[in-house]
Amino acid sequence: MNTLFDATRRAVIAGCAGLCALCLAPGAVAQQYPAKPIRLVVNFPPGGAADVIGRAIAQSMSESLKQQMIVENKPGANGNLGADAVAKSPNDGYTLLMSSGGAMTVNPFLYTKMPFDAERDLAPVAAVARVLVFLVTHPSVPVNNVAEFVAYAKANPGKLSFGSAGSGSSPHLAGEMFKRQAKFFAVHVPYRGAAPALTDLLAGQLQFMFDPGPGLRHVKEGKLKLLAVGSPQRSAQVPDTPTLAEAGMRGFDADTVFGIYAPGGTSTQIVNLLHDEVNKALANQKVIDVIKSIGGEVMAVSRNEFIDRQQKDRERYGAFIKEIGLKVE
Repeated sequence: MNTLFDATRRAVIAGCAGLCALCLAPGAVAQQYPAKPIRLVVNFPPGGAADVIGRAIAQSMSESLKQQMIVENKPGANGNLGADAVAKSPNDGYTLLMSSGGAMTVNPFLYTKMPFDAERDLAPVAAVARVLVFLVTHPSVPVNNVAEFVAYAKANPGKLSFGSAGSGSSPHLAGEMFKRQAKFFAVHVPYRGAAPALTDLLAGQLQFMFDPGPGLRHVKEGKLKLLAVGSPQRSAQVPDTPTLAEAGMRGFDADTVFGIYAPGGTSTQIVNLLHDEVNKALANQKVIDVIKSIGGEVMAVSRNEFIDRQQKDRERYGAFIKEIGLKVE
């Protein structure tokens, strides 16, 4: 009897201990995390807005977490290649994505077939910046403001080309919005990121583009002309530059929110820890200066606010893409 009682008691104690271990496991994982370097995949090429911001945040987070954060560029398909790689990675918090909002808010409506489910397979961790787009032209284009540009474009139908970070990127959609409202035609040339498009604009291979910020330094050097900001409000970095809405393009808004994502199913504890660490990095003056240098604005908000903004962008961009019938195979 005593032997049977002791065996039963040991089994009950073992079972309780196992349950306690399961209950404590998520917290224990979060406490141990990160125990090794973290890979931050940037789904656009080096030199673009996502890359510039991602590297600044990675440096700050590496110092705070006492673990190296390794940046890896994986561009292609308007961010789909890098986003897909992260979506299919283990959801242990050691592979993250730094992306423009396009892969989550535009691509699902643009591509006839997506390699991942943007809402299911990627978990929003934190917003990092509201990135504006700036209408810039090559100096050879004989215009100095939006009205002159529109008149010139209408007088030269099909002779102007504009580049973008890829089909469906915010610079591309900004260009399509602009063409539609101003009623002129120009040829869109998609690139695998804003940086190579900017290179061709500087070389005169393109006549204009909506630049997500890296081109501002070339404006200061006189290598490009800045005509307008494609946002509802003026940029604090170039306060004398009018918005396209002020120039007659009513309601023009091509802003996008850049953020960091984890594979779907990543534990809430790790996602919350990373969210706090990202917001800590966004308070770092070096990171703030980098975001400001490309004309962006720091966006340190709650996860719920980030998710809400993403949903609103999904609705407005989805409606516009449907309206113009834009599709990519």
